[in-house]
Amino acid sequence: MAKKYELVKQDISEKIFSEVYKVNEKLPTESELMEIYHVSRFTVRHAIGELEKENFVYRIQGGGMFVKDWKNKPRPSVDNKTIGLITTHIADYIFPNIITGIDNYISNYGYSVLLASTQNNPDKERKSLANLLSNKLSGLIIEPTRSALNNENKSIYENIKSMGIPMLFINAVYDGLDIPYLIMDDVKIGEMATNNLISQGHKQIVGIFKVDDNQGIHRMNGYIKAYQSHPDISNLSEIMMYQTEENKINLFKKLYTILTRPKFVPTAIVCYNDQLAIQIINFVKEIGLKVPEDLSIIGVDDYQFSQFISPTLTTIRHPQERMGLDAGKMIINMINKQPVTSKIYEPEMIKRDSVRTINQTNETN
Repeated sequence: MAKKYELVKQDISEKIFSEVYKVNEKLPTESELMEIYHVSRFTVRHAIGELEKENFVYRIQGGGMFVKDWKNKPRPSVDNKTIGLITTHIADYIFPNIITGIDNYISNYGYSVLLASTQNNPDKERKSLANLLSNKLSGLIIEPTRSALNNENKSIYENIKSMGIPMLFINAVYDGLDIPYLIMDDVKIGEMATNNLISQGHKQIVGIFKVDDNQGIHRMNGYIKAYQSHPDISNLSEIMMYQTEENKINLFKKLYTILTRPKFVPTAIVCYNDQLAIQIINFVKEIGLKVPEDLSIIGVDDYQFSQFISPTLTTIRHPQERMGLDAGKMIINMINKQPVTSKIYEPEMIKRDSVRTINQTNETN
């Protein structure tokens, strides 16, 4: 458990990074900090002392404490071989494979990974950034948090860039930040999944997308693009949207209404990812329907369990460990001041048993 002075130090540093406290701006007095954090004077002095050592604050005798020009403080030497990695999740889904790929590559050069997870929460992202930056990193690899919404931490990213810390994005990017990235072609993913179903005779397809991440927005746009290329059935498209923090009970209630209505019942669903697809397969079974006999389902990511569920899940593959290896290579090149190029991965359809052909003139899945 973190000590009190460490919590005070982390919160003040977080406010400095996000420019709540700007360079050369006076900080609250010791007494005010004691009241803000409900701690002793000794704890405040210990926290400020640590921030002084790290060149984030300075004192003027009789004048108070001020924010130092921390953006221009010396960068850590190459001997400090730690790379920060921030993802929305760490221990589940596709993230262990991505992390393994990064670690496998950078460890060959003597670097280690310092992990942080945001749970797709901007506040946790800000705290993770502040915590990692206090460790004098050599570089940063970040999966953006709620990338489709307003970037609450844009100023921190701009400050990191101005400090000269090598940084790259994976899976998504923030608008307005010129930073290298490794992402999937998510528009093509949505288009490919939808066209695959249309080619197998499905006309009424529900698309379910998470819309607080750019991946979801782009996949939804791909779904729309596929229907636009088939104007004769475009009026049969149907989209459902949700966000990270939303209770999925309402989502499944709405889906139940759609699947049990007397007319215009869909024959297929395009899901934001495999995680959602597996939940929907279980839900469909609970309400007495069968996959793929009554409803075909496509996911995205090729999650490792997708090939073991019943029926096995048709999906679009995420490069996972390949992306991790590429991210590791890119950040090492950036640290060594070598040029890098952003990369967009082409989607690959993995056909399994969760999709059936309802137009027998087409090739069966």
